[in-house]
Amino acid sequence: MLAADRVVVVAVRVSQVLGISAILIGALIVGLGTSIPELLVSAIAGAEDKVDVAMANVVGSNIANVTLVLGAAALVAPVRARLLTLRREGTLMLVAVVSLALVLSDHEVEVWEGAVLLVGMLFALYFLVHWSIADADDGFMIEREAHEVVDGRQRSLMVDIVWGLGALGLTVFSAKLLVDGALDIGAELGLSDSFLGIMLGIGTSFPELATALASIRRRQSDLVIGNVLGSNLFNSLGVAGTAAIVGPGLLEDLGATAVWIMIGAAFLAGLMAKTGRQIGRREGIVLLVVFAAFTVSAY
Repeated sequence: MLAADRVVVVAVRVSQVLGISAILIGALIVGLGTSIPELLVSAIAGAEDKVDVAMANVVGSNIANVTLVLGAAALVAPVRARLLTLRREGTLMLVAVVSLALVLSDHEVEVWEGAVLLVGMLFALYFLVHWSIADADDGFMIEREAHEVVDGRQRSLMVDIVWGLGALGLTVFSAKLLVDGALDIGAELGLSDSFLGIMLGIGTSFPELATALASIRRRQSDLVIGNVLGSNLFNSLGVAGTAAIVGPGLLEDLGATAVWIMIGAAFLAGLMAKTGRQIGRREGIVLLVVFAAFTVSAY
């Protein structure tokens, strides 16, 4: 997870040079960057013919993002959401989550469905970049906070890129160990592939959690919201699409309950944010209770 966090730091540093807006950094740079563990875990699981693990990892991560991550951040300070962000990026995320649910509804994942999800990811990226132009005024604040992420030291862009490549390689290696270790433990304890996948999904959401807590402490709600929206968007389209192409097959263990919880949690968080334009401590507690209930039910 530390390696994945370093990848995010480098991505934010590069975004400073490009002058990218707050929402784009949160959704595209931070959200996608913190989803690297999910991508690697699901792709490796798919390649090893563990399609239940791959898809349960995505579902578990999506649920953890909108319950654990948003809930924990809201306990620190209210997470304020702009109505425009909810209408644009929020709607895009909900469409992605529902699209994933439709793919999983027949308990089978096929290559062509993975291809459709990846094409949807390309369209989503286009819209994110297009919409970010209107939010460019937030760039200065994000640039200032990004320097704090690297401990106040300004490094050359080339050094950051080298660090990022090394961290990415370590992340790949760590993801392989994580999947193999989880499968071995599951075999020893007789746990189902879907349960293992969901637990992996929760575990791989820790980078999102760490980033969200750091962002809310710096009063950057756009980064928190963008992080969650971008991560779920990338999970539902990019990660699930890649896993489907690498390892298609029948879903034997992943039940409909987890998928419905994924959809319900996403709509619940969106409704909370839209109603009061923020997710406060009371809403945060509700989201954390939902997360705890889901974890217990998954077992």
